[in-house]
Amino acid sequence: MYFSKKAFPVLVLLYFFSVTSLWAQKYTPSSENLAARVAFQEAKFGMFVHWGVYSLLGDGEWVMHNQNIAIDEYEKLPSFFNPIDFDPKEWVALVKEAGMNYITITSRHHDGFSMFDSKVTDYDIVDATPYGKDVLKALAEECRNQGVKLFFYYSLLDWNRDDYFPRGRTGTGIPGRGKGEWENYIAFMKAQLRELLTNYGEIGGIWFDGHWDQKEWDGKAFGALKVDWHYDEIYKMIHDLQPQALIGNNHHIGVIDGEDFQMFEKDLPGKNTTGWGTAADQIGSVPLEVCETINGSWGFNLQDRKHKSEKELIHYLIKAAGYGSNMLLNVGPMPNGKIQPKHQASLRAMGAWLKANGATIYGTQKGPIAPNDNFVSTQKGKRVYLHLLNPELNTIHMDEVPVKIKSIRDRKSQKNLSFRNDKFGLVIDVSSIPKDPIDTVIQIELK
Repeated sequence: MYFSKKAFPVLVLLYFFSVTSLWAQKYTPSSENLAARVAFQEAKFGMFVHWGVYSLLGDGEWVMHNQNIAIDEYEKLPSFFNPIDFDPKEWVALVKEAGMNYITITSRHHDGFSMFDSKVTDYDIVDATPYGKDVLKALAEECRNQGVKLFFYYSLLDWNRDDYFPRGRTGTGIPGRGKGEWENYIAFMKAQLRELLTNYGEIGGIWFDGHWDQKEWDGKAFGALKVDWHYDEIYKMIHDLQPQALIGNNHHIGVIDGEDFQMFEKDLPGKNTTGWGTAADQIGSVPLEVCETINGSWGFNLQDRKHKSEKELIHYLIKAAGYGSNMLLNVGPMPNGKIQPKHQASLRAMGAWLKANGATIYGTQKGPIAPNDNFVSTQKGKRVYLHLLNPELNTIHMDEVPVKIKSIRDRKSQKNLSFRNDKFGLVIDVSSIPKDPIDTVIQIELK
């Protein structure tokens, strides 16, 4: 039996909320969770996938909001969604070829359409499309086969359901939105999350988005939160069902109790070039992740020509690592389930670079040399990798680095480089070595 998007069984609602008082406890990560955090932090590179019925319109994942498409009109899209070229084996193989170690895919985006077989709504890929198959199930199985971790993106906000009420700041111009009960919506989300955590084997974690939709906005800054998201209950349920699963929330604020990693949208940790950045003083002690898209859009956009170059993508990966962060690089597959050939080529180029330089990225932490546009440092034990991003530099000059240096050499040729490190700063002479147009790696051995 399937339930409509407008309501939710009262019995389930009562179950979820009868134990609310038991869930308001301080979170203590399990040993499995702590181990998963370490593995996640060492993975450094993952693929983000925004894919849904919005892909059909070729105008990004926010098309319902941007074009104010009426609910009854938008609900026609699933009947045209038939991704017969979706090949999970091909996707996961590409991920591995790119040097990525995990995938985060949209299980449900802001349009409310579920890309998995849900028993609490018929507005999903199995019940509402001619394709009729669970793409997340197929992807989860293939990820297990090829040893790749799978995370599920889950939208907190919903432009389709009546019980997402009070409505947030977005989607206000969409015709056909009704009024409902917020507690019903919370119960619906819990039921869907339980499905994701019980029907797809062991997963890497849950990637939440949309918290900000329910915050007051004065045109300059976010204000008070208008609703109770019931994070204490939701997070506890996730950790109870899968203790190792990592929880992250793209809310652009400091870490909330129960969260296991902190993400940053398009901005490096502590930066704010987009308006969505998180203040430097709100960066937590959990693993970090920066998400960015390979072109200009997150979902498939037919007219998006803002494809980032190989150099731009590799530099972003290096900079993320230099800030002690993973990089989650997004692609928006086409409606047929294929990833654009241009994006495939870019990913393979990144993989080729990582094959030669992965030791300077995987398993590292941010180095002792503060990152800037010219160079970035990563560190593994007593070895520091200084990534020279500006090939025109012949002398590297920075403030004094509070470490004792044993030697400095060009990683590729192993040629020793002259240097000075005193109260006047660290100076390294790199004039004698050829520069790579993308990244010249200088290897620093510490005493």
